[in-house]
Amino acid sequence: GQPIAAAQVFNGMGCTGKNISPALNWANAPKGTKSFAVTAYDPDAPTGSGWWHWVMYDIPATATGLAAGAGDPKGGKAPAGAKEGHTDFGTTGYGGPCPPPGDGWHRYYFTVFALKVDRIDVPANATAAMIGFNLNANALAKAQVMARYKR
Repeated sequence: GQPIAAAQVFNGMGCTGKNISPALNWANAPKGTKSFAVTAYDPDAPTGSGWWHWVMYDIPATATGLAAGAGDPKGGKAPAGAKEGHTDFGTTGYGGPCPPPGDGWHRYYFTVFALKVDRIDVPANATAAMIGFNLNANALAKAQVMARYKR
């Protein structure tokens, strides 16, 4: 429930953050976990359907977290074999918070999925919603943390 740091805020659309995906760590994955996925979602975006900020999947089961900046597709910090889906910014990779000015606090849910499959079978251009459907259909467990941001 804490405010998101400027380092994680989007850089564009009137926002001046650094757009660095946060470091995330997890432990105690359930038996049978074959891969992980991470999503970031804002249900408060004034779109009627929220806003997908990050979708990373096919993270190896040996992973125990993601380094800060792992959401940059060109940064080389993502685990080997991990893939990123398209966000509502229209690109792959992490896109930080940038709600409309004066829109109040938005909630950003970062969810880690422990999956019963090695990989999610979706096309490279799959939407975040399609990937999310497959994540939920294959989840053994999930954990979530929420942060907030407004401008």
